[in-house]
Amino acid sequence: MHAPSLYPRWIKPRIDEALLDTPVVLLAGPRQAGKTTLVRQFAERGLHYLTLDDDLTLLSACEDPVGMIRNLDRAVIDEIQRAPQLLLAIKKSVDENRRPGRFLLTGSANLMALPTVADSLAGRMETLLLLPLSQSEIENRPANWINSIFAGEILTADPPILGNELVERILRGGYPEAVARPTAKRRVAWARQYIDAIIQRDVRDVAEIDKLDQLPRFLRALAQTAGQMCNYAGLGGQVGLDGKTVSRYIGVFEQMYLLKRIDVWARNRLKRVAKTPKLQFIDSGLLAMFIDVSHKDVQLDKTRYGHVLESFVFGELLKHTTTADDDYRLLYYRDADKFEIDVVIENTAGQLVGVEIKASATVKESDLRGLRKLASLAGNQFKMGVLLYDGDETMPLGSNIWAAPLSTLWGS
Repeated sequence: MHAPSLYPRWIKPRIDEALLDTPVVLLAGPRQAGKTTLVRQFAERGLHYLTLDDDLTLLSACEDPVGMIRNLDRAVIDEIQRAPQLLLAIKKSVDENRRPGRFLLTGSANLMALPTVADSLAGRMETLLLLPLSQSEIENRPANWINSIFAGEILTADPPILGNELVERILRGGYPEAVARPTAKRRVAWARQYIDAIIQRDVRDVAEIDKLDQLPRFLRALAQTAGQMCNYAGLGGQVGLDGKTVSRYIGVFEQMYLLKRIDVWARNRLKRVAKTPKLQFIDSGLLAMFIDVSHKDVQLDKTRYGHVLESFVFGELLKHTTTADDDYRLLYYRDADKFEIDVVIENTAGQLVGVEIKASATVKESDLRGLRKLASLAGNQFKMGVLLYDGDETMPLGSNIWAAPLSTLWGS
């Protein structure tokens, strides 16, 4: 493994481009995904660096936001969600001087969800997303799986990563700190401390939640439903919260990039499609910690491991969307006849790629039902269906449907 600071981050050229024509660029993403390491590289080019994790800087930002910004010409401001009042001062400064590349901000919470922010920086700010490391970054392979697949090409896994080595990667996840730790035990210790820090500290920045002690239990309950349709009332019942509170708490975790609600792909004429969103955790390592899946459990309980594997693939695809050439949405498909597809990728033209995820090394006819159904529903909008599995062959399985190794996700 490399040292955490040495990984290439494929979002970096996007930040460079944005700074050339936009006054304010926000690099958003979960805490400890590597934002500070990345923006410090920009600070070395002559931007003044400030972090609101520093108590004195935070005090200054809260007491006199306008005074603080007035003295800055070009600056990196880290963890801006800790003092959202700075954003109004930045807006004022930018309105007086619209030069591009003036402010590079980072935020561990989705600032656009905070009402004051969305209005104040509309049209003046571009937001880019930095998620934990992708396997492509860990392996230093710049090819983008989604770009390739929409161009009709599956990347090659050379050599394919299979079996235990694949499981190891999936349980490790992508947080630089977790990737750098040598053993599963040390990674679990890191993950627990990470969740504690987020709940004790970051939640307060984004939401008024009076019962913080309920959140760890609630997160654990949520983790049990990863990859499944989200029943708010049922979930609340398990932890003694009403459905409305459950939905709000999920919103907070979504704002902090721990998980994401995935919508169903539907054409309006498909009256029979289930309309409930599905919950996905963004990092498979954190999910494995929550539901206690270790290396030895994988052989015993394929179902729980299957949810972690699905979260891993979803996370990798989400990372690819942040640097892909087009805008893509990740959806899923399920209908009343129990046809389902784990991930449906849709581009702006409405073209689709279906991705089915399988933990085993064998492919059965029944594994293709969902992809075939989607192909027939989508007609000429259907670009390709891919069944990702723990094998080493890329094989055609009918019209525009393929089986491919899971490790083609970071192929070349």
